[in-house]
Amino acid sequence: MAILPQSVYALKLPKMYRVKQQFDDQQLVDIEGAVAAELAKPTVRALVKSGMRVALLVGSRGICHMDRITRAVGENLKKMGAQPFIIPAMGSHGGGTAEGQRKVLAGYGITEETMGMPVVSQMQVDEIGMTPSGIPICIDRVAHAADLIVPLGRVKPHTDFKGPIESGLCKMLTIGLGKHEGCSRLHQYGFESFAELIPEAARVVIENAPVGFGLAILENGYDKTCLLEAVPAREIHTREPELLKIAKAQMPSIMLKEIDVLVIEQIGKDISGAGMDPNIVGRTTKGPIKGFAGPKIKRIVIEGISPASHGNTCGVGLADYVLKACARQIDLPSTYTNSIGSGNPEAGRIPIQVEDEREGILASLRTAIGVDYDALKIVKIRDTLSLGEIAVSQGLLPEVSQNGRMTMLEEINERE
Repeated sequence: MAILPQSVYALKLPKMYRVKQQFDDQQLVDIEGAVAAELAKPTVRALVKSGMRVALLVGSRGICHMDRITRAVGENLKKMGAQPFIIPAMGSHGGGTAEGQRKVLAGYGITEETMGMPVVSQMQVDEIGMTPSGIPICIDRVAHAADLIVPLGRVKPHTDFKGPIESGLCKMLTIGLGKHEGCSRLHQYGFESFAELIPEAARVVIENAPVGFGLAILENGYDKTCLLEAVPAREIHTREPELLKIAKAQMPSIMLKEIDVLVIEQIGKDISGAGMDPNIVGRTTKGPIKGFAGPKIKRIVIEGISPASHGNTCGVGLADYVLKACARQIDLPSTYTNSIGSGNPEAGRIPIQVEDEREGILASLRTAIGVDYDALKIVKIRDTLSLGEIAVSQGLLPEVSQNGRMTMLEEINERE
């Protein structure tokens, strides 16, 4: 059944072109060597004693080389005589179940067999203290019983709040390690409280649980590892804000001023907590981001879900249209569990469904305001992590040619 007037389907869409965007390409090549060097630092080495049971916290994000980083940390701890094991620290992800969270890690190649150490996935928590404002904080029971807790987390701008500390080690120690129960508790206070709540909650964890150090991971604009740094627990609250500034400077972007339709091939929890990164698209489920410096995007079309997201499309509500094929892949229980657990039911709302990319673009143009049909501005990306190469319509080529960090590569095809 047609959802648009026949005259709209007759519109000829413009040619598309591959365009390269240039970001800072500094990256670590010797991942294992970098991990060994960080764990050999005297301030870190002194924290690890022979025989210690060390809980390594691993989250649900698709972090570059996460399997290599995790395995290298485990191997170095074993050389020190410790007994490392892995705890999924991902709040309500994986459907909020022990088996679901184990499967999320397995999707990244992190299993007992590949890592050479146990993966202990369970959902029971211990309440370990309260914030100054009286909010109870809980963490994974098995991690609480360990001799040492070591979060392995990427430091980056958060998708829903701004502050000196956003996504990183503090968030992993609270939202991630809190499992479904702790994650849901903290999200009840809303993202607007997180700039103060996350650091406060992390202090409670560090003071009342055996947190030794954290391994901070930073990535460049090409989603490649550019920095690894082991940070002793007592220094996390002072060092993480400094690392966040570095991470923000490395963030990629779509280097255009205005886009009529943004087509995104895939969203997913491995890509961003919001499926697509609001720091790239400039919108959250609550509306436009104030002061957003990126392009003004009128409409967004989603085509699919990343395999590593396991059907969790929390964040799909950011889009305006979604392909029917994508909608059929949605795991509703997983999506709803995560959306409710994060206090953001809007994130689980499914947009208008369209047959294919063309219908999605046409519907977007039909409902966008101020479209110049003689110079349509259409952009297609793989996902919000993969912005080194994008596709743009012919009407955007003049802007591309004037940007020294953008290069037109070739015509992709001629749309009918």
